[in-house]
Amino acid sequence: MIRLSLTALALALLAGCAYPYTPPALSSVAAPAPVQASVPAAPQEARAPVTILVSIDGFWAPYLDRGITPNLSRLAAGGVSASMRPSFPSKTFPNHWTLVTGVVPDRHGIIANGFTDPAHPGEHFTMSSDQPYWWDEAEPLWVTAERAGIQTGTMFWPGSNVAWGATEKDDGGHGFTGGVRPHDWQQFSKYVNDRQRVDTILDWLRRPAADRPHFLTLYFDEVDIAGHDGGPDSAEVNTAVASADQAIGRLVAGLAEMGQPANLVIVADHGMAATSSDRMIVLDRFLNPADYELSEDGPFAMIRAKPGHEAALEAKLLGHRDHLDCWRKSEISARFHYGANARIAPYFCLAQAGWTIAAKAPEKPFAGGTHGYDNADPSMAALFIANGPAFRSGLKLAPFDNVDVAPLLRDLIGLPPGQGLDGNDAPFRRAFKR
Repeated sequence: MIRLSLTALALALLAGCAYPYTPPALSSVAAPAPVQASVPAAPQEARAPVTILVSIDGFWAPYLDRGITPNLSRLAAGGVSASMRPSFPSKTFPNHWTLVTGVVPDRHGIIANGFTDPAHPGEHFTMSSDQPYWWDEAEPLWVTAERAGIQTGTMFWPGSNVAWGATEKDDGGHGFTGGVRPHDWQQFSKYVNDRQRVDTILDWLRRPAADRPHFLTLYFDEVDIAGHDGGPDSAEVNTAVASADQAIGRLVAGLAEMGQPANLVIVADHGMAATSSDRMIVLDRFLNPADYELSEDGPFAMIRAKPGHEAALEAKLLGHRDHLDCWRKSEISARFHYGANARIAPYFCLAQAGWTIAAKAPEKPFAGGTHGYDNADPSMAALFIANGPAFRSGLKLAPFDNVDVAPLLRDLIGLPPGQGLDGNDAPFRRAFKR
């Protein structure tokens, strides 16, 4: 936990207010104003620093080197940056939940963007699922903070709309009772643009101190969408990266205008690999469709044998072949920390980065991008930047695992170290100002 003396805190507040800001150029030289009696300026509120966790979905770490991110590059140069390893699988929902829980997907239960659960037969988790039982295997940071009396606000984050810990009503209906949400939260809508997302955060911070969030989250999705559509090297991605950077600039300028110091922790959930219909692994070319059911495909596949067909399926599926490895779930490579959760299908296949698994060949050619591959593959490396009064300037960290982000956030917002987490704050200890 970071502890500052009153003098050090005052200096940190002043430093935190000094965000880069360029005023608009004047079109002409203004005439001298009439001399008026001077009025003492109202003292500006001495605001305590807040912590803002920002996700730019799908921001592959090397995007920062393309010369199109002046705001992000300025924050990186004036703060701390690194290439961050996502957790496995390198998918959106598993990694966003890891970032705010500090445990790997195998433990927190959001094991893919789509999956089933033996405890809830006939149901399927999707990215719209908000029933608490999908999410309750690990507590997110905003719940811990709210219980500690620290007010939170989430301007989009996977799972932040869930009444965490709620229980089903016993009246035969489908409702829930109880549970904890952030003090302020928004139901995700892709129609809420970047400006509106940023301005919501700024509006929350304009409130009186007693009703102001101390920990906030902010989420942008356009870089991931462009990466899927065009691939990581496309013009669409560059446009989306530049747009996200402008949104970060708007946030930084808005904080500076109100004199609000902030520790910004800017992350991505994963990178992006180029894909093509020329790099397909078609399961029905070596498996009998009568032997299996496919519950997830793409960079990896989750497969269940049809009753009585286990031996036939295993004989054709398990092992290594070109661009593909397949395991029983209990035999998935230990370095992935994946395979114990009941929600993972009995058989799991992982493609080489850039290759795609499907039951059948595509009906027409395609090219684009995706993620979900080996989390150590360079194409999956994610963005990490931290900037604010808590951090040193101009420090480049060695790559680290994203399970370490939640412990860092706990330090910043004044929570004690978590118990039983998979990460810790060790990668950042030399990054803090002393």
